[in-house]
Parts: sequence; C-alpha cells; structure tokens
Amino acid sequence: MPYHSRMSKPTMGLIAGGGQLPFIQAQGMRAAGHRVACVGLWGQYDPELREVCDDFAESGVLNLGRWCRQLRKRGATQAVMVGKVEKSRLLYDPLGCLKHMPDWRAAKLYLWDLRHDRRSQMMLAGVADTLKKGGIELIDTTRFIPEHLATPGVLTARQPTGAEQRDIEIAWPILMRMNDLDIGQAVAIKSTDVIAVEAIEGTDAMIQRAGELSRKPGWLLAKGAPASKDPRFDVPTIGVQTIENLAKAGGTGLLVTAGRVILLNKPQVIAAADRLGITIIGRAAE
Repeated sequence: MPYHSRMSKPTMGLIAGGGQLPFIQAQGMRAAGHRVACVGLWGQYDPELREVCDDFAESGVLNLGRWCRQLRKRGATQAVMVGKVEKSRLLYDPLGCLKHMPDWRAAKLYLWDLRHDRRSQMMLAGVADTLKKGGIELIDTTRFIPEHLATPGVLTARQPTGAEQRDIEIAWPILMRMNDLDIGQAVAIKSTDVIAVEAIEGTDAMIQRAGELSRKPGWLLAKGAPASKDPRFDVPTIGVQTIENLAKAGGTGLLVTAGRVILLNKPQVIAAADRLGITIIGRAAE
C-alpha cells in the first residue's frame, strides 16, 4: 500500500522511467520528509513503484503537458526525472501510437525549439525549459541520494595496479573532454590505448565490445561526468549488473567521478566488485 503519512515539507515530484533509480529517489525524498507525487511513464516504470509513492499518475513518454498537470494537481512544483526509457517497449506496445503521441508542448520543442540542434543534452535541456514553463522545475538528480554517490579514493579492498594507475591518468582527460563534446559517458583503456568509447549503444554494450577487442583481461573502464555537466538529468549510473558485465568482459578497474556518478545500492556494488576482483576508484570531478 502507498504511504499516507502526513509530511511537513513540500511535496516533491518524480517523473519515472524504468529501473531501480526511481525507487531510490522516492525513498530518498521520503527520508528527507517529503511526500512523493510520481508520474510513471507508460510501459516503462516498475508497477511496484506505486507502493513507495504517496500519489501516482501515468503518462505517455512524450506528454510533457500531462506531466506538468498531474504533478501540479498533486501539489508538486519541483521534480526529479530519472529512469530508463526503452524504445523497444514503445515500438511493440499495441496502443503505443495513442499513448505516446506527442502533445503540443513536446511537438513544439522538437519541431521548432530544437530544429537546429537535437543532440541529447540539448533535448534534455529543452525538456527542462518546457516543464518550467508548465510550472514544474527540474532539480538536481543527486539531491536526495547523497549516500549513493561515488566518493573520492579507492572504494574497494583491491588497490589499482601500476598498469591500471597509468591507464587512469590516460582515461581521465579523455573522459572529461568526451562529456564536453556530448559523445558519451564512458571510455575503455588498456595499456594506455583507447579500445572503446561509449556512444548511443550504452555502457553495457560498450563493455561487451571492449571485452571482444581486448585479447587478454586487464583493462580499465572510466565512467562519469565533469563538474560542468547539468545534474538534473542523465547522471551516470553504475549498478551490480555493470560490475558483473565488466568482470565477464575482462575488465579489472573502474574509474568514476566522485559526486557525479550514482552507485545503485552502493554497498552491493562495492561488495560485487570485491567479490569479482575489480578495483573502483573515485576521482573528484573537474
């Protein structure tokens, strides 16, 4: 059953796609004393998310106006937008064409405001501006989950080897520059050579590709964002599955930006890394 306790702090909005992150956000908001009003995206959110929210509504992925109306109706003026949106679920939903038809706000954003530049970061910034005009301010994704953020230093029992430390020094400036160019959030390094760069396929697919390109185990994955990256959306995330995929592909090191990477269920992520012999290093974002 949803929570019904009376809170003294303002209601916070949650715009939720799939995965664990919406659950962690809702729990963090409640721990901070807020009621949680959630808009779950049709075909994306986990049905159990309803149980950890005080109020809940559904909406299509491209119904930005409905997001605003449903959140304002439930008393929220600020919101966090998190969770995966899988395009395959949109394509194979028999009613997808009806549920996910863009409303006028989304259509105006795509066809007019972004007609000259539709890179992902520009689109997300455009979504934030559109929501603000509709009375909903998007806020820092990490605000309510500080305990799940990577911290500086070596986070695991295993320390980086000399070879991994050299790869870290090569990976770091590349990672920071990649984010500035809106290329991706991760890069794979082995023996100071770049073996893979994340693009539209996502981190898990890039990890698999890096493993195929690396003939022997022992390479470093660097993932994160610089201090200049907008923390309202698309904050890099690492989960237990990422660690397991990294180990399977022969990766032995993980470099992340401290305070700018979310470790989903942080103790479990670190425990998985220790079990699989992977070192995790946090480095302060520049």
